[in-house]
Amino acid sequence: MPATLSAQTQPISLEAGELCGWGGGAGVRSFVARPEGVEAARAALTTAPQSGVIARGMGRSYGDAAQLVGGLVIDMTRMTGYELDRRRGVVTAEAGITIGRLLGELVPAGWVLPVVPGTQHVSVGGAIACDIHGKSHGVDGTFGRHVEAVGLLTASGEVLELEPGSELFAATVGGMGLTGVILWARLALAPVGSALLSVDTDRADDLDEVLSCLAAPGGRYRVAWVDLLGRRPGRGVVTRADHLPAGAADGATVPSRATVPSWWPSGLLRQRTVEAFNELRFRRAPRRRRGAIERLGTHMFPLDALARWPRLYGPSGFLQYQFVVPVGSERVLELVIAELRRAHVPCYLAVLKDFGPESDAYLSFPLPGWTLALDLPRAAPGLGALLDRLDELVAAAGGRVYLAKDARLRLEALRAMYPRLEEWRAVREQVDPDGLWRSDLGLRTGLLGSG
Repeated sequence: MPATLSAQTQPISLEAGELCGWGGGAGVRSFVARPEGVEAARAALTTAPQSGVIARGMGRSYGDAAQLVGGLVIDMTRMTGYELDRRRGVVTAEAGITIGRLLGELVPAGWVLPVVPGTQHVSVGGAIACDIHGKSHGVDGTFGRHVEAVGLLTASGEVLELEPGSELFAATVGGMGLTGVILWARLALAPVGSALLSVDTDRADDLDEVLSCLAAPGGRYRVAWVDLLGRRPGRGVVTRADHLPAGAADGATVPSRATVPSWWPSGLLRQRTVEAFNELRFRRAPRRRRGAIERLGTHMFPLDALARWPRLYGPSGFLQYQFVVPVGSERVLELVIAELRRAHVPCYLAVLKDFGPESDAYLSFPLPGWTLALDLPRAAPGLGALLDRLDELVAAAGGRVYLAKDARLRLEALRAMYPRLEEWRAVREQVDPDGLWRSDLGLRTGLLGSG
């Protein structure tokens, strides 16, 4: 760890607080520590209750991955130091710094993170723990592919430096924070000439056309918005974008322009309203447009312009169900859409992407194929039974559900979807034999070894 990164040594204090996932809904009570340096993070472990410890970044996991009922949550958001090696194109960053903060510093210097998620408000530690992916997975793979080293605080209080090729590195990347606290990481960057993108857009009339446009050559960043509410479910708008070689250096992030208030009532976001919005969005999209210039932040993080947007779903919040199925299983996408409509569960936002090769990390989510993310109101009648049926379809096709988004996966589905689960458990038990690291996700799904 570079000497300029945080090194707070004063005692750590605990606060009682209520935490929940980004999808909202009922929170849980936990003890929270907010270290400002490595020694303070280590000191926090001495205060751990018997129920366990989990680290937390920006809280952008949609479900319960970064919370623990009655346990200790180590909030890493005060550890935000970084050092940029401009010559090598490498940044060493503490776990609490966000993707957006880094992009704002890196892009003007001629570098960019190769993998960026759909929000700029994700911490480096969270990006590694979830092995996040972006619109460029077919070209760049997951975030973990570009990690050269990780500083990990283990259950014994030891700080280890992990590198690719080790079992503990493969268990920590995508390991949902259950091997230890990620303190810092050394990340390989990609050169970039500006914060501008050249964007191609196609309006597709059905799912087959959407898939065809996504598979077309060109475009580092590929994604499709899909309408699942209208009379023609599966139609959508596909964009493919590449960096421009030169241009403005600003615009790597997007500012928040409005905030959904905490008193936002349930019921204002309803199916008919979203149907009308989707119709307008589809009609306004160009049938075929090439080379439109957009800023990186605007294109990559559209929802970040509206702060606290999950409040639109009201007090009950929403679930995001994201799954991937292999190439050749496109029929499963159609079946999932049909099941949604049969169950009368409205999907207010659906995003489809293509995936490239899978990672060596044991619990990494992507595999070569198609991933569909569905935003579903938590209060929708029959939602639980519907998602159990979708799990069966996905698992039977050799696919899996994204743990970073999950809020209800069952153990039997987890075992079917993640064939390297036992390898991950074996490594975790070696580094944490007493089971210090826990989370509500790990306990709920049986990820930690209860089955």
